[in-house]
Amino acid sequence: MQTGLDSEAFYDLRLLSEVAVSPDGERVAFVATESDPAADETRTGLYVAPADGSRDPHRLTRASTASAPTWGPDGDTLAFLAARDEDLDRKRGRVDADDPDDRGEGGADEEDEDDRDDESDGDDGPGDGDDPKQQVWLFDLALGGDARQVTAFERGVTEFDLSPDGDRLVVAARDPTDEQEEYLDQREEGGPIEVTRLQHKRDGAGWLDDVTTYLFVGDADGDAADATAFERLDDAHGAGSAEPLAGLQPAWGPTDRIAFTTCVDEDPDDTGAYDVCTIAPDGSDRRVVTDGSLRCASPTWSPDGDLLAFGGSNYENWYEPTEAYVAPDEAEAAFESVSAELDRTLARTGAPRWLDGETVVVPIADEAWTRLAVCPVDGQPRRAFSRQGRDRTIAAFDLAGDTVALGLTGADQPPDVFAVPGAELRSDDAGGPTRRLSALNDGWLAEHDGSLPDCEVVAYENSDGEEIEAVVYYPNDFDPDADDPAPTVCSIHGGPMSYDAPAYRFTLHYWASRGYVVVKPNYRGSTSYGRDFSERLKGSRGELETDDVVSAVEHLVDEGVADPDRLFCTGFSYGGITTAHVVTRTDAFAAAAPEHGIYDFYANFGTDDNHNWHEWEFGMPWENEATYRDISSITRVGDIETPLLITAGEEDWRCPPTQAEQLYVSVRKQGIDAKLVIYPNEHHNIGKPKRATHRIEELTEWFRTHDPGVAEGANGVSD
Repeated sequence: MQTGLDSEAFYDLRLLSEVAVSPDGERVAFVATESDPAADETRTGLYVAPADGSRDPHRLTRASTASAPTWGPDGDTLAFLAARDEDLDRKRGRVDADDPDDRGEGGADEEDEDDRDDESDGDDGPGDGDDPKQQVWLFDLALGGDARQVTAFERGVTEFDLSPDGDRLVVAARDPTDEQEEYLDQREEGGPIEVTRLQHKRDGAGWLDDVTTYLFVGDADGDAADATAFERLDDAHGAGSAEPLAGLQPAWGPTDRIAFTTCVDEDPDDTGAYDVCTIAPDGSDRRVVTDGSLRCASPTWSPDGDLLAFGGSNYENWYEPTEAYVAPDEAEAAFESVSAELDRTLARTGAPRWLDGETVVVPIADEAWTRLAVCPVDGQPRRAFSRQGRDRTIAAFDLAGDTVALGLTGADQPPDVFAVPGAELRSDDAGGPTRRLSALNDGWLAEHDGSLPDCEVVAYENSDGEEIEAVVYYPNDFDPDADDPAPTVCSIHGGPMSYDAPAYRFTLHYWASRGYVVVKPNYRGSTSYGRDFSERLKGSRGELETDDVVSAVEHLVDEGVADPDRLFCTGFSYGGITTAHVVTRTDAFAAAAPEHGIYDFYANFGTDDNHNWHEWEFGMPWENEATYRDISSITRVGDIETPLLITAGEEDWRCPPTQAEQLYVSVRKQGIDAKLVIYPNEHHNIGKPKRATHRIEELTEWFRTHDPGVAEGANGVSD
């Protein structure tokens, strides 16, 4: 019998999110997220560690969030984004009563403070309302001391990069006109939402407006750091349906040109094209490098600045692999994929990086695994770093100065930072030792060692005779060959353009500690098995995924691992969509929990932020009503007999909460046991720590309540 991991143990976890290697390869900066349960907020801390592992990491930030660590050219300065209280150097001294822009922090007086108590948060980018705005800050690691504020844009900064000499920086920031400023002000005061653009909202960004985000260039050490001290690059601005989240991704290259991404189409909200462009720091000579055929991301300059590497995908067919491309810095350049022969998509755990002037390194999704691939500009791409092992997957990646930094994670190991010599990528087992640079959770792991899950990747056949893989997590003391069958949760990944790999997840640990086996099938449509496997799902919903999900649990039942009377099913986003499809086609599960999903694609059209994707894959609903009805689980809702826990975020614009309401009411009308949980002010996520633990507890209690084995006193589930 498992003792059961306390859900509040989640608050003590630190989870790695970003790594950045200094230009000389001597140090690695990294960011880890952690919970502040008293404030019910997620924080991020910035750390630096020597790449040789000679000492423990040094934590640089504690009081605020930090992200996007970016090294200066000498490795002695480290810039980052943070929403911190204004730098004291910017507000010390006397206040000039005649200067309305010089009234202390944020230029506010007591009357303003009273007024702002009644203001609501607007959808106005980083640092809305009264909170500190996200700005660029910079540590001088040679001199020590606190970080210095480098920018002071009124509405904050979303992205940045440093110039090759470190003296200047390029930032992305919104720049409203006077009329737009008036609209933003009235929105912050609770005024009406007015939208004229096709992409009217974006999950995580809220209701969209017409304010343009531009690139600005300025000095990194200037006393005045607001927009007036920076030069706006009028030809380098954001556009398109993806821009609110994708940004402009500026990258300042060795030849003193700035690469960025944007949409240059005449109707940017009605296309998924996202091009790579370059521009001079004075705003002249903009070049559109790509041709509008791809959704491009993460441009990265070669060491000599002659070439750009970037990720590119077919925006009208999301099932095709995202590939690594290389192009010269030329208008309408000839660009070529350097990873196509692998037939694997780039993973989302890091941008392309240059090993040398002729070789690009990328993380790829390779079956139930994330690993590295080496892609010569002229030559055959190949998989690399076999010493990673199949029990670990990559959660973060960077490369500079012949040092590779990886965030590696396994089922029983939250991600930590490791350094790998660049020689390892030139020839396997040639690079010397892999060094572990962080131990973010060693004390926590020691405390919970007895509950950590075991894991393996299993293969099974679906009803069509095709081999499918699933990642299976076992309770710590469970012997699948000898123990009695266990209660089993089928946890379905989202996407569907995604995949599962052996990795630490608190939810899976929590369930395994309570005696559950957890199976995560990489159903058809998953993106780590090549284009053909992923593209099987194109144009359909429900049937193939259900087959692969049900076949996974049937395999575990046949193997004596899963108890056929104690099966449960859940998934978030597309996993929620699939969960609903599953219960319309089988009553094999004792209970299910579709989370943050879409159940009526016909009614959903235009209410979420993915109308372009749905059009590209299924056409317009008024032209293809039968298709939209067929891919919707609500069409078969009369066949559901399984008790359902249905969850949603109140401000989820990816899978709107009205979808959860529709499914909930539909099953309750039929007398099916159901519960609806809506998380206020949450988008397509569960961001608050207390809500994250509430979600885990709700799911687990739903399974316990409907577990016939609990009522009968069967082994395998504990409180």
